[in-house]
Amino acid sequence: MIPVLLVTHDDLLWKYWSSVDARRWVPARARTLAELAGWRERGRSLVVVDADLPRRPAWTSELWTEALADLRVVVASARPHDDQGAKVLASGAVGYCHTYTPIRSLEQILDVVDSGEIWMGRSLVTRLLRLVDTRASKASQWQPETLTEREEAVAQRAAVGEANVEIAAALGITERTVKAHLTSVFDKLGVSDRLQLALKVHGISR
Repeated sequence: MIPVLLVTHDDLLWKYWSSVDARRWVPARARTLAELAGWRERGRSLVVVDADLPRRPAWTSELWTEALADLRVVVASARPHDDQGAKVLASGAVGYCHTYTPIRSLEQILDVVDSGEIWMGRSLVTRLLRLVDTRASKASQWQPETLTEREEAVAQRAAVGEANVEIAAALGITERTVKAHLTSVFDKLGVSDRLQLALKVHGISR
């Protein structure tokens, strides 16, 4: 079982979050960010933080960045939006979701971030992919020799934020085929999500 610290001043929210499957998770409660230090000192890392904590530092504050150091933190917001999500991830969090995301979804998020990955909504992923595409050097030396011609075409489109349905329409194939190509691309390039794929395609990651 995996310990997870749930940081909120809201008793109802604590009750909701702590209903995660007790066979998988061991929830503990904190009310302030200051309590994260003790969690870290105990050798634990998984945390969910309520974005509406009283007197929460600004997302750009060094205090926030320091509080999250060496922890795998998911920030849950009652009013999630991409601007806030981007700032949250830039501050050091590895996940961003709605405060009352369904419990089964919350458990999936915890699994993902506990495994070392990042969790964010599709619109935010798409925004970040397009930002990478805009700012990255067009002279990238990406050389996808291991990919087939069709896999390369799918990879290029996925790396700039196109959805599977858009890729399918552009290439004249089914969404199922797009998914199959992406699975193969991820395996061949050693990446696990579209953001990592974008970094690879744009020569930011080798």
